[in-house]
Formats: sequence, C-alpha cells, structure tokens
Amino acid sequence: MKTGATFRKLRSLQKESEHLRKRLGVSNTGEVIFQAPKSLWSEADIVVEADGLGGARLLVVEGNYPIDYMIKLDRKFDNEDAACDAAQKLDETPTP
Repeated sequence: MKTGATFRKLRSLQKESEHLRKRLGVSNTGEVIFQAPKSLWSEADIVVEADGLGGARLLVVEGNYPIDYMIKLDRKFDNEDAACDAAQKLDETPTP
C-alpha cells in the first residue's frame, strides 16, 4: 500500500523535474510541439511529440489524432529543434 510520504516524494520529484525542464528549455513528456496537416486535402497530420528529456518523436499519422489514428511514419530525434526542423521540411514537401 502506498503511503502519504511516497506520494509527497512523487509530487516533490515531479516539481523538481518541471523546474529542470523549464531551466533547460525542454518540453514536457508527450507535449505536442508541432502539428500540421501533411497537405491541404490530406487525411494525414505531421506531429512532433516531446519525450521530456530533450528529444522528440516525429510522426505522420492518419486519422483522428490523438484519439484514433494510425502511424504512417515514426522517427526519433535526440533534439526537439531537429525534430521540428524535419517536420517543417516534411510539411513543405509537395505530395504527388
């Protein structure tokens, strides 16, 4: 059984991690830091999700993101900015 002390420690660690992320300029885990439709009439979206540790995941998804979707492309990046740059380039790429 979890005790009150355990939950207090968890809250303290959560606050500390939030402070560190803010100081380092890193987004929260799972935070969407970029989202755009793949093209004007496309059913697909380009999404970048932060991993909370400075990296990010670039996804091309089809469907109703974030509820009901299928992943068409999944790439991991060690840097949030690199993932957003790649997403921006992908967004500018014309589709046939």
